[in-house]
Amino acid sequence: MASYRKVLVGTDGSPSSFLAVEAAGRVAADAGAKLIMVCAYHPMPDRERARAGDQLGDLAYKVEGSTPADDALRAARDRAIAAGARDVEEVAVAGDAVDTLLELADERGVDLLVVGNRGLNSLAGRLLGSVPANLSHRARCDVLIVRTTDGK
Repeated sequence: MASYRKVLVGTDGSPSSFLAVEAAGRVAADAGAKLIMVCAYHPMPDRERARAGDQLGDLAYKVEGSTPADDALRAARDRAIAAGARDVEEVAVAGDAVDTLLELADERGVDLLVVGNRGLNSLAGRLLGSVPANLSHRARCDVLIVRTTDGK
């Protein structure tokens, strides 16, 4: 098995993505590797942002910009550290999940990309392509697809 120096894991803040983060944390800990956690997000359109500001008032910052992604990354960091990861970096990036993960993996010289299997066996995933399937076909590094759901 290859020795990994940099491990990248994608998370969206969902319980299944946190299982992938924990697995990536264990791999990074075992290899003494840096763990890069990434959360891709789509910026809120101006109209929705204005509506949220009207409804939430002073709390509108919680749904604007990268704040939801940053919150997901903070929660993921706790799980990664609990799994044994020591060198952890958090990255929130506006964009499509697959493209963002692939670009960062290439830019950072990542040896292993880790994602959960959510969407892999769904009808939409089979028709449209799921994040794990697309990554496994396009990544230039090893890809670990962690079983985070029962596959349904």
